[in-house]
Amino acid sequence: MKVKRKRKCSDIVMMHSFFKHREYCIFDTVDLLCRSNNGAHHTDEISTKRLLLRRGQPFHISVKCRQNILTKPVLPFHFINVLMSIGKNNGTQIKLSTMKTETTEWRFSMELAGDELLLTICSPASAIIGRYNLYLMLYDSQNQLQQQKSAGQFYLLFNPWCREDTVYMSEEEKLQEYIMNEHGVLYQGMWNDIYEVPWNFGQFEENIVDICFEILNNSLPALSNPVNDTLKRSEAEYISRIVTAMVNSNDDKGVLLGKWDGKYWDGIPPTRWTGSVQILQQWSRSGAEKVRYGQCWVFAAVACTVLRCLGIPTRCVTNYCSAHDTDGNLNVDCYLNNELQLIPGSTKDIIWNFHCWVESWMARHDLPPGNDGWQILDPTPQERSDGVYCCGPCPVKAVKQGNVDVKYDTAFVFAEVNADIVYWVLNKDGTRSQTGAFCKEVGKCLITKNAYGDKREDITQHYKYPEGSKEEREVYAKAGMKRRLLCSESKDVCLTFKHATVVYGTDFDVYVEICNNSFVDKNVNLTIVAKTVTYNGIILQECHRKTTSFPLKALKVKREVCRIKYEHYADRISEHNLIRITALLSQNGKDEMILSEKDIVLAVPQLNIKIIGEPVLFQRCMACVSFVNPLPITLLNGIFTIEGAGLTNIQEIKSKPEEIRPGQEVTVTVPFIPTKAGLRMLLVDFDTNRLKAVKGHVSVLVSEE
Repeated sequence: MKVKRKRKCSDIVMMHSFFKHREYCIFDTVDLLCRSNNGAHHTDEISTKRLLLRRGQPFHISVKCRQNILTKPVLPFHFINVLMSIGKNNGTQIKLSTMKTETTEWRFSMELAGDELLLTICSPASAIIGRYNLYLMLYDSQNQLQQQKSAGQFYLLFNPWCREDTVYMSEEEKLQEYIMNEHGVLYQGMWNDIYEVPWNFGQFEENIVDICFEILNNSLPALSNPVNDTLKRSEAEYISRIVTAMVNSNDDKGVLLGKWDGKYWDGIPPTRWTGSVQILQQWSRSGAEKVRYGQCWVFAAVACTVLRCLGIPTRCVTNYCSAHDTDGNLNVDCYLNNELQLIPGSTKDIIWNFHCWVESWMARHDLPPGNDGWQILDPTPQERSDGVYCCGPCPVKAVKQGNVDVKYDTAFVFAEVNADIVYWVLNKDGTRSQTGAFCKEVGKCLITKNAYGDKREDITQHYKYPEGSKEEREVYAKAGMKRRLLCSESKDVCLTFKHATVVYGTDFDVYVEICNNSFVDKNVNLTIVAKTVTYNGIILQECHRKTTSFPLKALKVKREVCRIKYEHYADRISEHNLIRITALLSQNGKDEMILSEKDIVLAVPQLNIKIIGEPVLFQRCMACVSFVNPLPITLLNGIFTIEGAGLTNIQEIKSKPEEIRPGQEVTVTVPFIPTKAGLRMLLVDFDTNRLKAVKGHVSVLVSEE
């Protein structure tokens, strides 16, 4: 894409000189050889019509020279230089010459063949990323400028294929996943009930690369000090930190506004998104107006798109049972009243059922040795870092070793995967009773998509040593954690939950097992409460309660059943389809109480998607999508949303009929024209008035003929 450059006084002087010395005006037309250059630089998936390059790697341009009787047959090479400019108003300029040989500097060489000049230009592996303007300069024997020819523009990106680049990654298969793969999988649910959410990253879709630099240009550092910001854009840690701040809109002209209260009437519910492309394009079209709304997996996925597009290897990670420790004491304190209701304002600490962030691969030359590799970056606005809502880059290795003083935000991330959960019941007389302390419930499992296929990969061991191991205790001592509280598992009475797979729209049973590990009979009181919650731990409403008393024999197990009916949760459940079961056990004549909790994810049906015929590049193809209403009520306002990188832009199709009765099937046929060959993914979301985020996806192999 060419951008008009405002003519300056210096340009006018140059043009006057140009006409005065016509015999030196040899530059005619310039060919940036976009197709061959982009192919060599792994950017032809973005475009073959404009120049997109990776730093630390040579590229070629061809220049046609004019033929006239005044042109000298042999041109002295040292009379030609290359000039590049980058930054606001071309503020940073770089002058190349054939005399430079250092690999840490821009340099070029030339070959002359007839009337064609072939230039080979190479950037250093530490070059500033961004959009460059390229000029050819011709000087006479007195070193006076005779001609300046605009050769066009190009984008320069990070180069994970270049050994000298700080983002270098040696394995080609991993590069195909963490840079080149435009679709992937995010993980939600619970650590023992994980489910997949397909996502269209679309980092090579139309104009996404322009939007990525637009995001950088709208950051606070770029707006306040553009020259300093430009000079720092050679550093992967700087760029990645800017991205985490700009994906959320809390402090700046960022991309997404977060919301977790279920009220999305003035925007799009977070569960509705199926990819990053629509979000980024909407933000750009609106003039950097924040897009409504995002939650953690949306923030992480958009950040992954931007970082992959810029050339930084990135993957999405889900941490199950993620702690948000606001006071830095490595404890999450939860205060309840006697009715098992969370006391408003008693604490800001909270446990998320799952929390998504990204990891980016880079060397950390700004830190002591041993901190290279995967770096945690969290764009979800939770706490401020240096006055801004961002988090990272934080070395995964520093988290595992308990080096909480390493920048950036390692102490906060350490608590996310290692904090203790402590439950307190506040009595009416103002006293409090500790009902449970759980040392092993945070950071239960950290997973990401495997680079070698579609299966998930458990990376918990990268973040923490095994619970109870010698190394784990040493890490906690280093992190300054106080003596760990006695875990509830050691009590002589314990509570556990059991239940079958629960399908949204059905009644279900939850079994609470009370085990008396002592040699003494006990008389106990049991209260079981079911509440609807969001995935980040916000309590919505109580939907069912059961209270009972019974004798508990020594060394015996008692089972109590609590039946939850659809009518109990139908009007109260959030879009995350989560119900929290809380059980509180007390003994007659004793102040000690035991509390246990269990979150249950209600499964929603999957869409059925079939591809009709054989997909061929640039030929019309069809997909058939069907859905069966599993609820005992009629659904209204059904809408299918379809997208897929290289297959189709966003399409929205209303369901017909508008009323979908219980057990009724609705089917839509979706046309699309593939624009990229190879293995692609078609993603579909279905939303109604009472059932949200019904997902489906299918792999599509597109042939070239």
